[in-house]
Amino acid sequence: MNACDIALPNINAIKPYQPGKPIDELERELGISNIIKLASNENPLGPSEVVLTAIAQAAKALTRYPDGNGFVLKAALADYYQLTADQITLGNGSNDVLELLARTFVSPADEVIFSQYAFAVYPLVTQAIGAKAVIAPSRDFGHDLDAMTTLISDKTKLIFIANPNNPTGTAIAPEQIEAFLQQVPSSVIVVLDEAYVEYTTQTVNTVEWLANYPNLVITRTFSKAYGLAALRVGYSLSSPDIADLLNRIRQPFNVNSLALAAATAALSEQAYIDQTKQVNEAGLKQFEAGFKLLGLSFIPSKGNFITVNVKRNADAVFQLLLQQGVIVRPIANYGLPHHLRISIGLPTENQRCLDALAIALEQKHD
Repeated sequence: MNACDIALPNINAIKPYQPGKPIDELERELGISNIIKLASNENPLGPSEVVLTAIAQAAKALTRYPDGNGFVLKAALADYYQLTADQITLGNGSNDVLELLARTFVSPADEVIFSQYAFAVYPLVTQAIGAKAVIAPSRDFGHDLDAMTTLISDKTKLIFIANPNNPTGTAIAPEQIEAFLQQVPSSVIVVLDEAYVEYTTQTVNTVEWLANYPNLVITRTFSKAYGLAALRVGYSLSSPDIADLLNRIRQPFNVNSLALAAATAALSEQAYIDQTKQVNEAGLKQFEAGFKLLGLSFIPSKGNFITVNVKRNADAVFQLLLQQGVIVRPIANYGLPHHLRISIGLPTENQRCLDALAIALEQKHD
């Protein structure tokens, strides 16, 4: 008997996440250099000097365990959002918090609702628990909140809404989300996943909704706009009651000391966020114009990536781009076999990607 014979059936059925290979390894395998990575929705600017200084200072205490409560970062977040520290849960990336939410509120007898083409972590955590995934059909590659409403049953425990959505980049107007919240029973937790919210021009402060909807949880991250993907630090904002439950099962040292220090420093750097948004907006326009020249349709994006229909097997195009030293993300696992998701890079990286894509599309495909 092997381990799979004694593992839970729902765990056996999970398809493992397939991360991309490190750039150094790809360069060795392909015999090329100067590979650019536009696959993981990372900030192309690199960390700020303020963040690097904070990391260097925190590194002097590497022999000590992190602050298990994240006191300083939670205080900074509470001040930033005008909340109390007991409304905040820290995670090893926001993915960690999404899993905590599922483990806290969902049993194998329950249902979790999310959208077609939604973030891959939602079905993953649902299946890991053994609960039933209820997938709402997409509308124009984005969330259809009316369809979601019709799927709510007495077995529904959790609803995931990504805004903007990964991998499609679509966004829902805040007024529509609040109208949806008003229809959801108070016994159902609604998770508003705002990992990319800093890239939007949204003027409605969704954090203010927490006062009126005690079943609402907002998750955010420092991995995207704040440029701290390698450090893995995210968080949720919620009622104190929900945060208390999440913190009961959260590992006490789930966010390391360097991440805590870097995130605290990054939170005060509005100039960095402004620059990030400018680079991203210009990059989106650059890709949109390039796709139009290539005769390709794309999904208008509110994130730091854009999804394009290459009108053929996208994995084959991905491989041809890889041979030219450009890494993007095929998303057939999301049910979009003809689409590639491309992260926004620096202007020279974006142009190199577009040039490589033009060459790839000229080649014959199966």
